Amino acid sequence: MPPNPSPTYERLRDYIAKRMRMSHIYQPLMLMELLGRHSPAPAQDIARRILGEDVTQIDYYTERVKRMVGRVLTGNGITHYGNGAYSLIGGDELSDTERDALQQLCRQRLDAFREQRGEEVFAHRSRTRTPVSGSVKYRVLTRARGRCECCGAHEHQRALEVDHIVPKNQGGSDDISNLQALCFRCNAGKRDTDSTDFRGVQASYGHREEGCVFCALEESGRVLLENELALCIADAYPVSEGHSLVIPRRHVADGMALHQPEWNAVVALLQQRREQLIAEDSSISGWNVGLNSGEAAGQTVFHAHLHLIPRRGGDCEQPRGGVRGVIPQRQRY
Repeated sequence: MPPNPSPTYERLRDYIAKRMRMSHIYQPLMLMELLGRHSPAPAQDIARRILGEDVTQIDYYTERVKRMVGRVLTGNGITHYGNGAYSLIGGDELSDTERDALQQLCRQRLDAFREQRGEEVFAHRSRTRTPVSGSVKYRVLTRARGRCECCGAHEHQRALEVDHIVPKNQGGSDDISNLQALCFRCNAGKRDTDSTDFRGVQASYGHREEGCVFCALEESGRVLLENELALCIADAYPVSEGHSLVIPRRHVADGMALHQPEWNAVVALLQQRREQLIAEDSSISGWNVGLNSGEAAGQTVFHAHLHLIPRRGGDCEQPRGGVRGVIPQRQRY
């Protein structure tokens, strides 16, 4: 212990040695960065310090500094956050000898924790295998309108992450149709615990109903386009040339009961098929997109499906009203 220790040294030593809960390695690393300098540390610099222990994405740890470890240390009265950087409260009172001693104490806590946990310290990052590129992450978060697709939290409330709907260790692909936006809490819960509700949703994507004509389409040879959660076929009784159906792979009767990732997958195929038909036929000048939900609404195959119907000028005498024509006397207005 340094001779004549300052009150700040005693306070920090007490926190590091006795009160600092080692649920992960972030706190001692952040303190070591702050103790090693005489100026505030931007979150990115603290993240780089953490990266010295684990080669991963800088953005990942920057978010954890801001939303996790930074909040814990600030909440405990150890650090202050302002103007985008962190500083030690009372740090100006520390001598170089005191800073060195506190860094050594952090290292002792860190080494003891790593000795106890071994390679598991960073196992949560290695499972990701290949990081999602920035451009793909942007598309996923934009598609989700900046909200967690599980709990609905906005990106300004919680950091959002890109999650594989069908996990990679279960054969899920990196295709964007297999990606969804989850806040870090929902993503951590999905990954690290046996959450019955959410894991049940994941398992439901593989449900197929015996005897259902649409559940059997995967092996029928009729599929025009597909992604992880949906497929597209030509309608067997087309209203117009190019009339197509987009169908979720999961057997669900009511299209309004689709999960958000399934809606994303269905809309992606609607857009993809639309672009394909436009490229093939320049006479298409309009579209009807429809969902029959329930017998009273005209549904005959009780596996949800959306109709994509190309329209052309002059294909009917009175197109005004479009989908209002499901009740003929109400079509025109």
